[in-house]
Amino acid sequence: MKKQLTPQTLLYPVPVVLVSCGGLAGPKNIVTLAWAGVVNSTPPMVGIGVRPSRYSHELISQTGEFVVNIPRADQLKAVEVCGSTSGRTSDKFAATGLTAVPAQKVKAPLIAECPVNLECRVQQVVKLPSHDLFLAEIVAVHADETVLDARGRIDPAKARPLAYCNGQYWQCAPLK
Repeated sequence: MKKQLTPQTLLYPVPVVLVSCGGLAGPKNIVTLAWAGVVNSTPPMVGIGVRPSRYSHELISQTGEFVVNIPRADQLKAVEVCGSTSGRTSDKFAATGLTAVPAQKVKAPLIAECPVNLECRVQQVVKLPSHDLFLAEIVAVHADETVLDARGRIDPAKARPLAYCNGQYWQCAPLK
């Protein structure tokens, strides 16, 4: 027998990403998001949900660009710091020890310590009641060679990504 629950955000698990925005020369920030996902294959696109009150929303709206950085499970402390402090009052790169490095096609920095980085350009913004959905084309992908398999594809077991569900972080692991 199933119990009916109230409508809520129970699609789970969802990936945990660090979205960097702004630019190397000007203000920059990192926001932890769990509302991110693939929305199109040709061209490759992602969508991220960001509250309009967030500093990162302001920077992404101004530049029309961002980078989705996929952290490893052992970067949980940095993920928590980036999700619990405001970039308006704190330099999250300095606070976490993460390194901002130039991207190839967008002004927003890559996070050097994240094994996978997706450079993105906003194509459309959908205004929703609590968040804005930034739909963006992936214009470049970077991956550490250490997370690639023999065919040159990302091996999630090597990348060790995080997931989020019911207020908790989870480490993704393959089924064997």
